[in-house]
Amino acid sequence: MNNRAGAILWNLRQFSTLVPTSRTIRLYPLGFSRSKVVYSNWNPRNLLLSDFGNGVQSSVRHLFQDALIFKSGDNFQTKGVGTETVLTVDGPLCPRRLSFDSKHSLDPDNALKKAAFHHKASSEDVLTKETKPTPVNNKKLSEECSSLSDVLDKFSERPTFPSSNYFSAMWIIAKRMSDDQKRVEKQLMVNHPAFNQLCEQMMRESKIMHYDHLLFSLHAMVKLGIPQNTLLVQTLLRVVQERINECDEKCLSVLSAILEAMEPCKNVDVLRAGLRILADQRVWKIKRVFTLQALIRCVGKDAPIALKRKLEMKALRELDRFSDLNSQHMFEALAAMNHRSVVLLDECSKMVIGNIHGCPFKVLINILQSCRDLRYHNLDLFKGIADYVATTIDIWKLKQVIFLLILFENLGFRHTDLMDVFMKKVIADPASLNMKSIISILHVYSSLNHFYKCQTSEFQEVMANSLTGYLHNISSENLLNAVCSFCLMNHFPMALINPLLQKDVIKELLIPGDESNAHKLRILAACLKLDVPCHKAIDFDLPPRSSTTLYQNVKVADALSSLLGEGYFSKDIQLPHNYHIDFEVRMDINRSQVLPFSDAVTSADTQRVAVLCVPRSTYCLDLAHPRGFLAMKLRHLKIMGFHIILVHNWEVERLEKKDVITFLKTKLYSTEAFLTADVNLQSTC
Repeated sequence: MNNRAGAILWNLRQFSTLVPTSRTIRLYPLGFSRSKVVYSNWNPRNLLLSDFGNGVQSSVRHLFQDALIFKSGDNFQTKGVGTETVLTVDGPLCPRRLSFDSKHSLDPDNALKKAAFHHKASSEDVLTKETKPTPVNNKKLSEECSSLSDVLDKFSERPTFPSSNYFSAMWIIAKRMSDDQKRVEKQLMVNHPAFNQLCEQMMRESKIMHYDHLLFSLHAMVKLGIPQNTLLVQTLLRVVQERINECDEKCLSVLSAILEAMEPCKNVDVLRAGLRILADQRVWKIKRVFTLQALIRCVGKDAPIALKRKLEMKALRELDRFSDLNSQHMFEALAAMNHRSVVLLDECSKMVIGNIHGCPFKVLINILQSCRDLRYHNLDLFKGIADYVATTIDIWKLKQVIFLLILFENLGFRHTDLMDVFMKKVIADPASLNMKSIISILHVYSSLNHFYKCQTSEFQEVMANSLTGYLHNISSENLLNAVCSFCLMNHFPMALINPLLQKDVIKELLIPGDESNAHKLRILAACLKLDVPCHKAIDFDLPPRSSTTLYQNVKVADALSSLLGEGYFSKDIQLPHNYHIDFEVRMDINRSQVLPFSDAVTSADTQRVAVLCVPRSTYCLDLAHPRGFLAMKLRHLKIMGFHIILVHNWEVERLEKKDVITFLKTKLYSTEAFLTADVNLQSTC
């Protein structure tokens, strides 16, 4: 008895403090006014309704302010509609909610009131049974409707809770449409008279619907192209922030997909920060690899390194459960997080190579793009992809192969079989090439310095003739790019070069602050001077080359000083045509004796030796084949009378000083010391 009295007194205190006023309202299923139809299928799973008239609160701390509280107990009738007293709370919710069950009754005559309430509800059930709507299902709705407007028509006829199903159904329908049809349907959707009503209802329901429904509807809105800066999207973002602790593993996947598809803004950034906290707390509990990869893609490149490593360790633990699809998508996920895990990438590479046949083109592209972004160079992976494309080249479109070749060029990877097969294909059908394709192909083949036996000349002629047909509508910059590629390949089609020699064209190309075009014009000028001696010299009047910080070859300089002595070599030599060499040594014609620089006389009996210290980037990925610019420089230095010794920076860094001296001595005095890479130059083809 004392417990019952205490409970009554506690409830009375709660009413006196929390309820300054009371009002009587009629409970409608969607939480807003309607005039006639009363639905009785209200689900009291979560009866925390917001006072929608006040709008979305400005802070997470005010989430529960101005809320309407409905507490379901033994006396709450879920079927039918009656009149109830609703409590308006002006402050944060009390941790202990009011209870109206049999143990804490406020009224000794509660049983009589309960019976009266049941009688009233039963009488209204008869009236509402005929107007009770069928619960809507997004899959069923998407099957019944053929357009986005059909879904909105269904909503306008008889809206049901939750509104998220209508947005989800519209996105399911939109995925089945072509791009043109999708664009038209989206415009019709926005102009539909029921669309604004659906958006308003969605905002009102956002705090009471299931959290996964809220996320699915927001995902559908983003995919449907509803602008991110609209009140609807920003409101839902705020509500998702406030309810983020309701996230389960499924919701984490959906939320990750939403944030990945959205542009940065204040609400998106805050939500991403919240997701990072959740990921850090729950990473070891994640069961699905798909969810883990979605999180890795979403946390962002600026995520804390500790979180990145934790996600990496979780992925390594799950390697045994990786499917072929998981291994393929791991590259893109790590690139999105900007985290290069060599161990994880190596294992995924093995799985990709083992299941390369039938791999979609888009997946291959994503893998190569991710390797480029992560600076991950796996020759076995690249060779496996290139071998697969080369053997199945007939099933690929021309654009697809060109795109792959461009990515291989970005990675510095030269696959001779694929490039040879594609060269034959181009020679056999040049009419299939457009202007953009021609320029891209020229760039790839010139950059990788690739030639194919005696078909190289035929290939160059075919490409030049094909591009000549586009002279009437090609821009000066694109023409310069193509001509520069021809120069690297030691081919000079004058029909394409002559338009670039006009003074007005050169003036147009020399954009202030843009060094790229000036550099290409210098290449053209050097080639016309050295490779085409019969061509009339033209003064390009190019701006001076900007100074660059030179690599300090201290170890090589010390080795030459110990080997030859001071005064027998020179360093940092600037040559005509904007060429630079690291060291120059002068020897007799038999290369048996080094001559001092103090003589300062060059004659037919003097041999000039250029020592070039070259980085990895000047070679293809296998470090055995020079790329286009280095090959052209070697060709021009040879024309200028030099013998060349190539010193690889990455190898010298690993050697002791005595080993560097031995290497240079062998190269300087041996008859095989000079330009062993000459077989790779274009002039020998």
